[in-house]
Amino acid sequence: MSTFLPFLILCFTSFFSLTNPLGTMPLFLTMTRDMSEDDRKQTAKRATFVGFIILVGFTILGQVIFKIFGLSSNGFRIAGGIIIFNIGYNMLQARYSSAKVDPGEVKSAVNDISITPLAIPMICGPGAIAQGIVLMEEADNIEKKIALLISMIVVFILIYIILRASTRLNKILGETGINVMMRLMGLILMVIAVEIFIGGAQPILESIIHSGIHFTS
Repeated sequence: MSTFLPFLILCFTSFFSLTNPLGTMPLFLTMTRDMSEDDRKQTAKRATFVGFIILVGFTILGQVIFKIFGLSSNGFRIAGGIIIFNIGYNMLQARYSSAKVDPGEVKSAVNDISITPLAIPMICGPGAIAQGIVLMEEADNIEKKIALLISMIVVFILIYIILRASTRLNKILGETGINVMMRLMGLILMVIAVEIFIGGAQPILESIIHSGIHFTS
């Protein structure tokens, strides 16, 4: 249990920040404003479920993808760290998303907005997928794997609750409250991203230095 709780907290904070349900709320409210309460509930449920399945799928199959394409896990950590740092920086500036989505265009282009853009890429974007693969790589025992799964389940339950209560939460928190929460989560993400980047870069640098010493000797 010595590694379970710290790893669980790391997984939870990173996934909650990366899925960013508070940032998804304005888009969800805009795109479902003409829906009935039942339709809005079903949209939130489908978006949450699809996002969860996609994230779990990439998290579990990440190592298989590495082998198929001959990718290095350390290289993926570096790339993932950069992606997550950029997302955290945007959140620190209280930017909801770098993608500009016009609700009118989306409604005419797709029949089910719960899949896109809500589930992908708003809830389950590249940052969350990258973090899932990285965390699965770090989960070197059954305790950590259980912690990873539990954290994803809890986060997506919270996402569903937040989307269902988005109208009330938006009134309670207001734009200022949502921005403060986003800035705080963005700062947490940037710290996590630096740790991921260093974790990937350190073995590569050590290998280069070791090769250089071996070559000169």
